[in-house]
Amino acid sequence: MADFFQLIWSYFAIFLVMMLTGAGLPIPEEVPIIAAGIASAHGRLIPWLAFACCLAGALIGDCIMYYLGYHFGRGILKDHRWFARFLTPEREAQIEDKFRKHGLGVFFVARFLVGLRSPVYITAGILRVSFRRFLLIDLVCATIVVGTFFSLTYFYGKEITAWVKRAEVGLSIAVVLLVLAFGIYFWRRHVRKQSKTKGESEKTAES
Repeated sequence: MADFFQLIWSYFAIFLVMMLTGAGLPIPEEVPIIAAGIASAHGRLIPWLAFACCLAGALIGDCIMYYLGYHFGRGILKDHRWFARFLTPEREAQIEDKFRKHGLGVFFVARFLVGLRSPVYITAGILRVSFRRFLLIDLVCATIVVGTFFSLTYFYGKEITAWVKRAEVGLSIAVVLLVLAFGIYFWRRHVRKQSKTKGESEKTAES
C-alpha cells in the first residue's frame, strides 16, 4: 500500500511541478520532464502516464497564466505587484509587438526561455487571443517540446544515468585534488611568510 501511494505521489509531483513552471516558477520545465523520462527508463514509472502528467501539467500551468491575463487585463500589472515583478508594462508592450510581427509562433520560442513563458501567456490573455486558438497552439508546442525531451531521456535514460555516475566519480576526484592543491599552496605560502618574518626579525635583532 505504501508503494502504491508513493507511486501516485510521483505522478502527482511531476504534474504539480510542471504546472508551477508554467505558472511562473523560475525553473526550466525540462527538469521535471528529464526526471520523469529517466524514472520511466528505469521502470519506476509507466512511460505513457508519466508523459501525460508532464503534458497536462504544462498545459494547465499555461492556461492559468492565460486566464489571469484574460480576466484581469492590464490591470494585473498595476494592482498586483507580484506579477509586475516579471511582467512590467514595458515588457508587455514588447511582447505585444512580437505577437504582431511573429504571430503565435512566439509561444514555441517562449517554451525554451525561463522567465519569458509566463509573461507571454499572460500577454496572450490580455490581448484576448481566442482561448481555443491559444490552447491548440499551446498543445502543439507543448507536445513537441515535452515529447522531445521525454523521448530522449526515456530511450537514453540508462546511458544518461551511467554517464552521470561516472561524472560524479570524476568530479569527486577533481574536487579532492583541487582541495589538496589549494591546501598545499596555502601551506607553502604560510611557510614562506613565516620564514620571511623570521628573517626580518633576525636582521632587526642584529642591527
